[in-house]
Amino acid sequence: MKAKLSFQSSLARTCLGATAAAALLALSAASAAQAPAGEPVPKLNDRRPFLGPDARTSEDPVRIPMKPVAETGPELVIRGGRLFDAVSGSVRPATVVIQGNRIKAVLSPDATGWGADAKIIDAAGKTVLPGLIDMHTHVTYPDRASPFDEQGSEGAGTLRGQRNLRYFLESGFTSVRDLNGVSNAPFLLSQWSAADMIPAPRVFAAGWIITGTGGHATERPVTPSHGPDYAKEVDGPDAWRGMVRKAFKEGASVIKIASHFAPDEVRAGIEEAHLLGLKVTCDCETIYTEMAVDAGIDMIEHPLPRSDAAIAKMAKKKIAAVPTLQVYQNLLDRAGGFYGSTSRRFTMTSQGNFDEFKKMKAAGIVMGVGTDTIGDASLMVPNSYIAELKWFVRGGYSVTDALKAGTIVNARLLDMGDELGSIEPGKLADIIIVDGRPDENLDDLAKVEQVIKDGQWLIRDGELVTPRHVSTPLVKPSPPADVK
Repeated sequence: MKAKLSFQSSLARTCLGATAAAALLALSAASAAQAPAGEPVPKLNDRRPFLGPDARTSEDPVRIPMKPVAETGPELVIRGGRLFDAVSGSVRPATVVIQGNRIKAVLSPDATGWGADAKIIDAAGKTVLPGLIDMHTHVTYPDRASPFDEQGSEGAGTLRGQRNLRYFLESGFTSVRDLNGVSNAPFLLSQWSAADMIPAPRVFAAGWIITGTGGHATERPVTPSHGPDYAKEVDGPDAWRGMVRKAFKEGASVIKIASHFAPDEVRAGIEEAHLLGLKVTCDCETIYTEMAVDAGIDMIEHPLPRSDAAIAKMAKKKIAAVPTLQVYQNLLDRAGGFYGSTSRRFTMTSQGNFDEFKKMKAAGIVMGVGTDTIGDASLMVPNSYIAELKWFVRGGYSVTDALKAGTIVNARLLDMGDELGSIEPGKLADIIIVDGRPDENLDDLAKVEQVIKDGQWLIRDGELVTPRHVSTPLVKPSPPADVK
């Protein structure tokens, strides 16, 4: 997938989404009729077999065919660094060559041969890693500085999101999965980032939460961030299908659902998303987790309580988890637990959450790394992510395996493992340089010095540097010579 998502392609995607939704209406209805509750939900509709081997597509799980664009401009070369191989977990000296927005080559440390106009980054004594990925963010959510009457504003949310995405970028994150926000703000940020119109990580956006009436993030008392601007209440299988289609139309690259729901509703939503080629993740608890697992969900978020039977089913069906332990530790440290919520009717403790994590690890469930940054938690980047990695280590991961979870494992869970998550020739050039050895000491992840996202060197010596605007020339010299 080698083309950037332009505004024109974004518009085309909207049209394609509407057309695809209409075209799939009869298919999905027939599928529902032919697939009783006991039968499996259709697998993810992978578009790659229908694309040519050298086809360029949008750089997201939707994979829209794009017009080829030649990679031009001087090469960018990273020399002298310790390369962290996220696939094997090993570290070795290497030279990385970038052309356009792609990794052109990974060479021996003493290699030469690039163009005379190449830009050279000296990474001697530092560690070169794939860009970090956060699998659970909410960058447009209000914080304590947000006026109450602007918390439901798409414009204010977009501006908050742009600011928060800069914090992520400065901290070494080149991709985030945003799992709901205000109105269409997450989709707008995703499109602008993909077009390199703002300095930001890639944004893989769900857009909003889909839940049943009174479900999570809609309970009373209704507030701007717990209401229709952030979450969509739908009832009945057809309405769940329709809301999934709407999310796809607006630009979703993942679908986020939450309890409460009925078995036929969650099944319909997952089936429709899979037909459209999108993964589904669920903010679920207690009986709803098992319902989602039975319905063919792809991932479960959070350490919310679930039965041992649900964990066993997750393992058997290879359903992944994004545990987000630290955000709940923050909640416990601040408020002591959940109070007054009809979608969180259970007791939570640090030990109970960690026990859920350990059970999932023991069962062999693949787990990704996410922080669930909401509101002021965006100001904690990257401390919350480093703490999340330390939870993984406390739970039995090696430091290396924790880093792999935050890079290549997260990329695979995004359905982007062929493009992101490791430093390999042909992959997208999302690379960070850290002053230290984070493969030995996770705290060194706070020392990000250089960040290259989509081949652009955006963070230099820890500070944001954006390319200068190139002025478009006038059609003709002006004032015209014949004007007296």
